[in-house]
Amino acid sequence: MAVQIGDTLPGANLLTLTSEGPQSVALADKLAGRTVVLFAVPGAYTGVCTTAHVPSFIRTKSKFDEKGVDEVICISVNDPFVMAAWGESTGATAAGLTMLADAEGAFTAAIGMDFTAPPAGLIGRSKRYAMVVTDGVVKTLNVEESPGTCEISAGEGLLADM
Repeated sequence: MAVQIGDTLPGANLLTLTSEGPQSVALADKLAGRTVVLFAVPGAYTGVCTTAHVPSFIRTKSKFDEKGVDEVICISVNDPFVMAAWGESTGATAAGLTMLADAEGAFTAAIGMDFTAPPAGLIGRSKRYAMVVTDGVVKTLNVEESPGTCEISAGEGLLADM
């Protein structure tokens, strides 16, 4: 069953790339006692993800800061090397977004946001969504009907629902 408003997110270990190589990041540590925006994309370097979704959170990062959001995190079922390079190439890292890899797709599957679309070459990927999480509890959740759409899950769409 897919995660819903009011649910507590499950524990998960995601990955980031540091100067010493890939490092595990406990999502529970990122969420404890904080308000965090999590948004997920079907794949780094893919069309809508690169041209619309990430840029929408770059544009709105300061507005989320003003609303008391402690961190904006982008999650994708990719490896940490890809997420780091994509964060650099899009300007997301410079804008203060945190790029985390769900390399095995375990977190994505645990919250019921996984999908597969063989004709598009997307196997075991994440649906496009955005959520506001306070102390691990989902307060706002916007899931796109189609992975090629970025409206309610865009930064502006999520802000409108806060």
